[in-house]
Amino acid sequence: MAGRDRVTHLLKQLQLASCRCPAHSHGYSQAPEHVATRTTDYAFEMACSNIRYGEGVTNEVGMDLQNMKARNVCVMTDKNLAKLPPVKAVLDSLVKNGVNFKVFDKVRVEPTDGSFKEAITFARQEQFDAFVAVGGGSVMDTCKVANLYACSPDAEFLDYVNAPIGKGKPVVVSLCPLIAVPTTAGTGSETTGVAIFDYEAMKVKTGIASRALKPLLGIVDPSHTLHMPERVAAYSGFDVLCHALESYTALPYNLRSPCPSNPINRPAYQGSNPISDVWSKHALNIVAKYLKRAVRHPDDIEARFNMHLASVFAGIGFGNAGVHLCHGMSYPIAGMVKNFTAKDYNVDHPLVPHGLSVVLTSPAVFTFTGSVCPERHLEAAEILGTDVRTVKREDAGLVLADTLRKFLFELKVEDGLTAVGYSKEDIPDLVKGTLPQERVTKLSPRPQTEEDLSALFESSMKLY
Repeated sequence: MAGRDRVTHLLKQLQLASCRCPAHSHGYSQAPEHVATRTTDYAFEMACSNIRYGEGVTNEVGMDLQNMKARNVCVMTDKNLAKLPPVKAVLDSLVKNGVNFKVFDKVRVEPTDGSFKEAITFARQEQFDAFVAVGGGSVMDTCKVANLYACSPDAEFLDYVNAPIGKGKPVVVSLCPLIAVPTTAGTGSETTGVAIFDYEAMKVKTGIASRALKPLLGIVDPSHTLHMPERVAAYSGFDVLCHALESYTALPYNLRSPCPSNPINRPAYQGSNPISDVWSKHALNIVAKYLKRAVRHPDDIEARFNMHLASVFAGIGFGNAGVHLCHGMSYPIAGMVKNFTAKDYNVDHPLVPHGLSVVLTSPAVFTFTGSVCPERHLEAAEILGTDVRTVKREDAGLVLADTLRKFLFELKVEDGLTAVGYSKEDIPDLVKGTLPQERVTKLSPRPQTEEDLSALFESSMKLY
């Protein structure tokens, strides 16, 4: 009997000493945490589409859709591109591989909420199980949004639009696969979950930003860039330049507020971070080497092909770090356009192309932000060809601004906002259109007041 009692006692002792971790026990209980509430974020998250690069790789898109077992595919493009080889290559590949598809070619260059809604209506009327976007940023952004709302049949348009203009709801529905085939070297939209449009009621640009929107695959076929006219190559190239500069100089991710209570609320644009920095700087190096050649010599295959890669690299950088004041100020510049229509853009409406609207304020913006992170501004100026060995830190912004002015002048960019139809009388409305762009303006390394914005617009009226 004593032996049995002894055994029982030992078993109880072993039980008390047993592992209590959740993998080996059902008795786990979490100890109460005593963590101070954070006001700024502590983490960043990298998200990017799969990218396939190579000359002629567009011919594989039909096989990709066949591999996905897609039965009804929506192909989106615009009326100009519908007549050009990139779209023909996509459609030929779909036909060759027996993929059923319908074409929507009514994408508007620089989309509006109205043009987005037209594409959404088209997508909702069909039971598409995959999407293909063939074109520049306008086409890719329109296709992302059509996919989103087709998969959210009960959603109202402003539900997903960025706050404070829209409700900014997180995307929790599953989207159909989207393959993006970029035909310009600029937006990087094939890598991001961002879609931008003109909100006509307010005459400003805004957008929808969610990692859920990013394409499943970006098919980057550099042969498509050979079809870009000279001004399209220039303005899209300046978009790459500003993507790289703004993401590299953006507010660091761990200084951005608020800290999300749930990771689903962490924004796509998170602030500069060590991984985005690598992509942004690499894009900047390529721009410095190849942009001028790509604009001046359309048959320079090496330059055009490398600028297409730079667009991807900058897209990965800014798609996770974000952009700031150049883009925030560009939205009313593009949205309030009066009579200006850019050369080489075959459109039937006034148009300040996105890359042009962004770069016109860049000298003023980087003069303004230079004092906050002078080392990064000097490094960017050096990459773009300026000798900064004797430059003082306090002059970093001015030096980068002068470097940019030289770039713009050599590539014949319009001489400031006056050249695209604006005057000092328009500044209050331009400021008013910038204020709602908090998604990007709050990523500026230097906070700005309305008076600061007014001064930046005034400084951008003339460049040279």
